[in-house]
Parts: sequence; structure tokens; C-alpha cells
Amino acid sequence: MKLKALLTCITLCLAASVFAQDDFQGQATYMSKTTVDMDGWGGKEMSPERKKMIMERMKSMFEKTFLLTFNKTESIYKEEEQLDTPGGGKGMMMSMGMGSGTQYKNLKDGVVLEDKEFMGKQFLISDTLEKLEWKMTGETKQIGKYMCMKATAMKPVDQTDWTKMRRRDRDKDKKKDETEAKGDRTVSTFGKDDANKADKAKDSSAVASTEKETTTLTMDDIEIPKEEEVVAWYTMQIPVNNGPGDFWGLPGLILEINSGRTTILCSKIVMNPEEKIEIKKPSKGQEVTRAEYTETVTKKMAEMREMYGGRNRGGRGK
Repeated sequence: MKLKALLTCITLCLAASVFAQDDFQGQATYMSKTTVDMDGWGGKEMSPERKKMIMERMKSMFEKTFLLTFNKTESIYKEEEQLDTPGGGKGMMMSMGMGSGTQYKNLKDGVVLEDKEFMGKQFLISDTLEKLEWKMTGETKQIGKYMCMKATAMKPVDQTDWTKMRRRDRDKDKKKDETEAKGDRTVSTFGKDDANKADKAKDSSAVASTEKETTTLTMDDIEIPKEEEVVAWYTMQIPVNNGPGDFWGLPGLILEINSGRTTILCSKIVMNPEEKIEIKKPSKGQEVTRAEYTETVTKKMAEMREMYGGRNRGGRGK
């Protein structure tokens, strides 16, 4: 244990000498993966094979690679360019009018700039950095050659992030299932014949319930949560309080994030690369605050929900 502590101390001292350089720069590659609950999507008419095929086509939407280029106070976070397959996720994103861009963070000034495309229009989102109330847990684990420590926080969810969409009242459905499961244990109080009859009645009602619940979901059936818990793993071997995307504020580089159904994991780090990348602020697009951009997107999405929701309601009424 003493030897491990000594080695950690030596590593931190060596790291400190590297980061003391004025022209210091690092590059971290992150793999982002979001899982999607396909239950209810497409209704009973959609086979598991069809859902699997759709998920394969949407893979590039939910599995991405990002590069974080950082120094002591600034960073650029950008998705790596990749060729999209025909009918793939990026094409679907463009058809929805959304496109990701470059995010610039300045930790010293507490500002963030991000260029985004929505419905064919370029926006430059300018705002202050969101500071999370991190809580240290004392837990540690190894990620590659870096010793990491765990921290948690509650983070407001970006209401324009459609990957956070979920079935409305999903928690209520879960509680209902748990209540029904508890009710199953009371069957033993009946006689054997009565229990069989109860099982048959329960099975038939379950089938009816399943048929009812597997109808196609509409925009009215989904929601985006207001906040969610974030679990971060950071290393003090790289003493910069930065990380992927919106995440920062810990006493070391964040190497892993678990937020809702999304996991972001660092797969590669290059310290002081031979070819340095210029950390340049994005400047293209109409400058708006985060609140103004969210208002624009949610307003347009509400219009689309009304339009397509109206069509679905009209179709069901025929």
C-alpha cells in the first residue's frame, strides 16, 4: 500500500512538471454510446428483426467518436468525421434538421460557445459554463494506465437533446408491474382450482393489456426528463478540470461519464502531440443564448408534434 501511494505521488509530480509548460496541450479521444429502448416503437406490427435493422441503421447516431483538444484553460470538443452508410443515422439527423458542430470551453472566463445547425439555419450558442455540484464518493478504479476517482452530480437535461427521449409515465408503468407482481403471491391463498382459474384470467388480461400497450407510440407518448444523475470518473494524473462535452469542474481530466442511457469513455490520450491543433473559438452562425436556442427548437418541435400528432389521431379515428 505504501509503495502504491509512493508511485502515485511520483506520477503526480511528473505530471505537474509537464502541465507547468506554457505551451502544454493534450488530445483525448472519447467513444460515446447511447442505448435506446425500442419497446413500444412501431407497435405490434413491427417485428424484432425489423427493430434490429432500424437500430443498425441508426448506429451512427448513437455511437460516436469525439476528440477533445485541451490546454490548461481552453478546449475544443468535436465529433470525428466519418462516412455514413446509405439510410444511416447521420442522414436521418439531417432530415430532422439537426447537426452537431464544435464546442469551445474557456474555463478561466467561464464561457462556452457551440455552433449548431437546426432546420437549415446555423446558430452560435454563447453562454456561461454550467457548474455542477460534484460529490466525491471515495471510490476508485483503473481506466487504462490512469487511476480514476468517482464523483456524482445531478444535471439538468438539455431539452433539445432528443436522445434523452423516453416513454411518458414509464416510472408509473414500472410501479404498476411491481404491484401486479406482488399480487401474484396472494394466489397461494386460494384453492388449486381457483388458482388455475385466476391464472387463466390473469393471462388473458395480460394478453389484452399487451395488445393495448404495443400500439405505435406518438409524440404525445414521449418526454424528456428534467434532470438525471451523472457519474464521472476523473484522474488527477492529468490535473486539468476539463472533460468531454458539458462536463468539467473536477480536479482532474474526466475519462468516463455515465449519464442516463449514455456512456462516454476515453479510449486514447496523447500528451503534447507533435502536430498541435489550434484551439479556436467557433464564430459562424446567429449568436443566441442557450435559453434562446432551446426556445427556438422546442417551439418548432411542438409545431411538428401538433402536425404529425394530428395525422396519427386522424388515422386512428378512421
